[in-house]
Amino acid sequence: MIKKVDHIGIAVKSIEHALPFYTDVLKLPLLGIEEVESEKVKVAFLKAGETKLELLEPLSDESAIARFIEKKGEGIHHVALGVESIQERINDMKENGIKMIQDVPKKGAGGALVAFMHPKSTGSVLYELCEKNGEAE
Repeated sequence: MIKKVDHIGIAVKSIEHALPFYTDVLKLPLLGIEEVESEKVKVAFLKAGETKLELLEPLSDESAIARFIEKKGEGIHHVALGVESIQERINDMKENGIKMIQDVPKKGAGGALVAFMHPKSTGSVLYELCEKNGEAE
């Protein structure tokens, strides 16, 4: 069902200012930077062993990341779980009483299909289901 922790999302005010810590100090390779217009964020992915770190910078005051930073400050935003058959996983979660933020997957960074579980159903942790190219990578 869950293949692995795909990535850990980290909210930052500025990718440009945050990157040197990850690339120069931690020596993590930068995999790429892109904008996800639908979410009003810029993201940078870094390779950390078998998992990736996703830095999330708000591009608008209306983005969920901007609201998160305003409320909680910079830091861990979500844990993404790599899955196969994301719609089946969403249905499984709902059958097990988990409230979903998305009942149908949407397109996320890197072309992945994603859906978030509501943190009120998961012990206050925001989890993302993430399917890449029809299967977890």
